[in-house]
Amino acid sequence: MTEKFDEVKEVKVDYTRLRVPLGPVHPALKEPISLTVTVRREEILDVVIRLGHVHRGIEALAETRNLIQTLYLVERICGICSHSHTTGFVQALEEIGEIELSDRSLHLRSLIFELERMQSHLFLIGIMAYEIGFDTLFMFTWYEREKILDLFEEITGNRIHHSMNTLGGVRWDLSPSFVEKVNCSLNKIEKSAKYIQEVFQDKTVEKRLCGVGVLDYDEARELCVVGPTARGSGVKVDIRKAYPYAAYSELKDDFSVVLRNTADAQARTQVRILELFESINLIRAILEKLPDGPIYKESVIKLMKKIPEGEATSLVEAPRGELLYFVRTNGKEGLWRLNVRTPTIPNVLGLKPMLIGSEIADIPVTVASIDPCMACANRITVVDQDKRETIVTDLKNLRNRGKKQ
Repeated sequence: MTEKFDEVKEVKVDYTRLRVPLGPVHPALKEPISLTVTVRREEILDVVIRLGHVHRGIEALAETRNLIQTLYLVERICGICSHSHTTGFVQALEEIGEIELSDRSLHLRSLIFELERMQSHLFLIGIMAYEIGFDTLFMFTWYEREKILDLFEEITGNRIHHSMNTLGGVRWDLSPSFVEKVNCSLNKIEKSAKYIQEVFQDKTVEKRLCGVGVLDYDEARELCVVGPTARGSGVKVDIRKAYPYAAYSELKDDFSVVLRNTADAQARTQVRILELFESINLIRAILEKLPDGPIYKESVIKLMKKIPEGEATSLVEAPRGELLYFVRTNGKEGLWRLNVRTPTIPNVLGLKPMLIGSEIADIPVTVASIDPCMACANRITVVDQDKRETIVTDLKNLRNRGKKQ
């Protein structure tokens, strides 16, 4: 018996949906984020985002330490935004303890805030250049960022975790000669920022970023995204203007809120580039208006003992957006509760509408454009699978549940 193999049969098969896992470890994603992407050919149809891969339990750890120990703990929630976290924490304590600060210490806090915003934005701009394959611009941007880290090192002795804030003031002051050095560095960075702005307006770069990861105005408001992610979609939100803190009530006329309406990756990048110039203007204004006086008024140990039982909420505008701290003290130099809502928590919700309709190759650029910090955003939720219930529990009960199992 012989078989015929020379007959050709044509079969038309429609492309079906495929689920493609990305992360938590992926060469194009700089953060440990896990995405399950449903695609048809190259088009993204749906996205499932899973967090929790680098949860560190900092909120629970804070409840086992005194207030000064917790100050150094919250600084390590994020290396890029370390000053923002300590400011959010000490502002809440100072409200509970009714501690008044000197004008000089408030201005110095604002100075470090704006330097931190600049180095964070340069960090992200470099990442965006890297994601589109522009390695030369990536290296140039990070080289400029080094100038700001050098200033941090001279002011505080640290390049990343500055430890500038303390309860009732700041730990480090500026000398008149160093003020001139800061101004000199700003002039050099401003010149480089203008060059970076020109490069990102190049047609080749624009083709890679324009129309990618679109989050329109209505979706941005509905999802309550914050920071440059919101302002890139035309949403005018900035805590420095809406709820001034530190010295921003005196500096509100020295900067503007940068907005863009195209709502894509290019818009979010442009917002950060233009905010470099606003931060430079703010720092110059701070140095010009820097009042005389002490940088702290009393020993931090004495102040800690005076903090009564109470609770307060503190808001600051971190480089990535609104950062919220809820602090409840126990009156015994410790905490009953610490809750931190970082900017990445709302911003990561915007990734789904940004990615749907895009192509697989756009995922790294889109994710990078919101400047995520996954370690800041990760939380634990306890789910009872039998009862299909979500449980809110404290650290003690969680430990006891583990022992029973």
